[in-house]
Amino acid sequence: MSQISDSTISAFKISATDAELDDLQARLKNTRWPERETPNDWSQGIPLNYLKELCAYWASDYNWREREAKLNRFDQFTTLLDTNSKDSESLSIHFIHQRSKNENARPLIMTHGWPGSVVEFQKVIEPLTNPEAHGGSAEDAFHVVCPSLPGYGFSDKPTKPGCGVAEIAGMWNDLMVRLGYTEYVAQGGDWGSAVTTAIGLQNLGNCKAIHVNMPNAGATKAAREAPDAADKRALERAMFYQQWDSGYSKQQSTRPQTLGYGLVDSPSGQAGWIVEKFYAWTDCAPADDPEGPNHPENAISREELLDNVMLYWLPATGASSARLYWESFGNAFGGDNKATVTLPTGCSLFPCEIVPTPRSWAEQRYTNIKYWNELNKGGHFAAFEQPELFVGELRNCFSQIA
Repeated sequence: MSQISDSTISAFKISATDAELDDLQARLKNTRWPERETPNDWSQGIPLNYLKELCAYWASDYNWREREAKLNRFDQFTTLLDTNSKDSESLSIHFIHQRSKNENARPLIMTHGWPGSVVEFQKVIEPLTNPEAHGGSAEDAFHVVCPSLPGYGFSDKPTKPGCGVAEIAGMWNDLMVRLGYTEYVAQGGDWGSAVTTAIGLQNLGNCKAIHVNMPNAGATKAAREAPDAADKRALERAMFYQQWDSGYSKQQSTRPQTLGYGLVDSPSGQAGWIVEKFYAWTDCAPADDPEGPNHPENAISREELLDNVMLYWLPATGASSARLYWESFGNAFGGDNKATVTLPTGCSLFPCEIVPTPRSWAEQRYTNIKYWNELNKGGHFAAFEQPELFVGELRNCFSQIA
């Protein structure tokens, strides 16, 4: 548990200055562009014509003040939390804390990943906290806490090594206890799945169940030796990721500082670095033509994509967000790949997840799976892409196991 003497919780509002917005517009309008890609697709990265179109919209038509107000409709706070690492430091952590009017609601902490942010959850917070207004009953209510990871959004950037997944899991437990939630449930995808899994592994007594939409588990021995259809699909997707889709992670896990100079200086560079992954990892085929060309705006609106990019651009987190890879990529659980979660666990598998983990793989890590569901649409950014399905999954999962 944290030993920080200052446990103050302070109200917070997102508030960009006019100077910051003027600087953003100037940088966008003065972008020096490379030549276009040679193929007529996304295989070399985000296409020049689309990124130029997106950045022109960002500079001229995107209304940050309107979007800022929309994000600020949620109750937000900051508080100091200790990393409890070898070179421990105190970090101010930004978080949304939206309480339900139902005092008996389940406390729930939801954790985003990269290249996401708390923006991912803006469409699910109200249905989770006020289910009666969104097709549910009072028994479906949650008190929702959504923190920004250290080095992301408006949370402090670590100044020392030692703030990885395990440390964040401990910080989140401290946060929930500080908020008065001595018992709670946890949810996450991407790095949020790793943090949520670590909360389960640490099992400090406060978290009673977890839900993940990206289970952290490798292939079984049987999958490697005699794969069935689900194993083959997962192995093929994992191979594609390693060969064609993982360059960002190699850079961020080895040289995040070098990368950061470009991302923090160039809004078009930061947007391209992020939005390309929304093309790659969302279920973004045209709704009226599943065989048609994929496009990120088929899954997430242009304004929402830019809202998320703004939570990297405004606080200049291009380097600091990448450092989580340097801290934890390939070693999120301290090198113990056989560590298991015994807490009741729910898993929701959306079809366009990076790797569609079969249940047999997941059972190696999560030994007490109480809820498992495979959906027919959606991808890596589940709450962002399919908010109604996501809310339904959490309601169904935690009504059964917590």
